[in-house]
Amino acid sequence: MSEEYRPLVFAHRGGAEALPEHTLGAYLRALDEGADGLECDIRLTRDGHLICVHDSRLDRTSNGRGRVSSKTLAELDALNFGSWHPGYPADTEVPDLARLLTLERLLDAVLSRGRPVRLLIETKHPSRYGAEVERRLIRMLRHFGLADPKPDDPVQVTVMSFAALALRRVRAQAPGVPTVYLMEMTPPGVGRGRLPFGARTAGPGIELVRARPALLPAIKAAGHQAYVWTVNEAEDLDLVLEHRVDGVITDRPGFVLDRLQRV
Repeated sequence: MSEEYRPLVFAHRGGAEALPEHTLGAYLRALDEGADGLECDIRLTRDGHLICVHDSRLDRTSNGRGRVSSKTLAELDALNFGSWHPGYPADTEVPDLARLLTLERLLDAVLSRGRPVRLLIETKHPSRYGAEVERRLIRMLRHFGLADPKPDDPVQVTVMSFAALALRRVRAQAPGVPTVYLMEMTPPGVGRGRLPFGARTAGPGIELVRARPALLPAIKAAGHQAYVWTVNEAEDLDLVLEHRVDGVITDRPGFVLDRLQRV
């Protein structure tokens, strides 16, 4: 890897291959491995708290059932969010690998690390709470002093979404916060490098990149950055490196970082 080019490496859901996704233990491990940044998904609880959970339902990643949005924070905090994962330790006295992670706890942990960290926060839609997700997020970023970023700030937050309207809301409320438009397919115009208003970086999935070889060149030619997810295999990493993408989002941050050192 040339010294002039090296993409940022983001731990997808905390590096979900090794440890249970969206648990504080997973995120801290990713930072210890040397990841440049972290990626998380956020949803609102019934009583208005932002939590780090990908699915709209609890069944896959906890011992609970039902919709996340129908539960209070206290109800969710009583569940185990780690034991489903093959990387969960036999010693269950590791609360950071089982406990529900709130966005507030994650921000506290990232800010206390004392090192530069890029944090990608995806707002999940559709949501029964609609625009309230972005409103609560921007309010929390302001509380932590992260809504008006400066180049020398050690912690930098970027907001991502598949919903262009969500990114528009972020730009209206916090114009300085960078945004990423996530894509599983190419909406009209995007294939020619155009992004929806409010979006500043393209976030195509690796399957889309493979299916549309001209997409990344068009995005880069239009002057946009590109963060690609979820890049877990050597051949996919080689592909995105050929296009000199700006960010690699992966379940395997240690693997990606090691390969970048050897390329």
